[in-house]
Amino acid sequence: MPKSASPLKRLLAVCGKGGTGKTALTAMMTRVLLDSSSSGKLLLIDADPAMGLPIALGIKVKRTMGQVREEIIKTARGTDKEKKTKLAGMLDYMVLEALLETDRFALLAMGRTETLGCFCPVNNLLRDAIETLSKSFDTIIIDGEAGVEQINRQVMRRVDTLVILSDATSRGIQTAALIKKMVQNDKVIQCEKMGLVFNRVQGNEELLKQAANEMGLQVLGYIPQDENIARYDLVGTSILELPATSPGLAAVRNIVAKHIFG
Repeated sequence: MPKSASPLKRLLAVCGKGGTGKTALTAMMTRVLLDSSSSGKLLLIDADPAMGLPIALGIKVKRTMGQVREEIIKTARGTDKEKKTKLAGMLDYMVLEALLETDRFALLAMGRTETLGCFCPVNNLLRDAIETLSKSFDTIIIDGEAGVEQINRQVMRRVDTLVILSDATSRGIQTAALIKKMVQNDKVIQCEKMGLVFNRVQGNEELLKQAANEMGLQVLGYIPQDENIARYDLVGTSILELPATSPGLAAVRNIVAKHIFG
């Protein structure tokens, strides 16, 4: 019998204005991919310091990359050269220690950093370690905070697909336009494909499509207002447990099929 084709490598990131539902979208995309079994080995990276993704997925994180970063900085400030050398050799192990693996996917949480100031060498070191780790996975989804700089600075230099999420507000749309400018003009991150998703839509698709056309962004889809998602967020139930008929989940399923895995 012929061997089944190996899953294609896919790396996508979700970004947009704060409060638009990026974490819920990431969790729903995870649910869709798990349901379809088309993602291969799946890695989720929570790049938002608020760390909402583990909650949305119903899991607990014991160690973050922020804690790894603090340990590196603390050791680098010391005078014990032997310990510094040992720490450098342990970096890959420390990253793996921060990786939470379930039987369905893996999660890496960036977390908060307590030490103020720019530590570019440390950030670059960790980013290189994450990129090396990521080679072991077929599909990677990054749940980012507002903007896209942190993805390039802390996680990845490039992505295949950048999903910009906006709600049906002028501020959300303006933020989407700013992100597009940052990517195309300022080159804050490299991406092959970039598109816009509107969340919590309530029958104003034509106006939203017109706004997207004016800023030159392709609309990947519209996610309707879904009371199931709001209720699950309120009571702390995992988004992975949404009913299969949930309107928001159905919309995300369509977006993934047409624009992510299509």
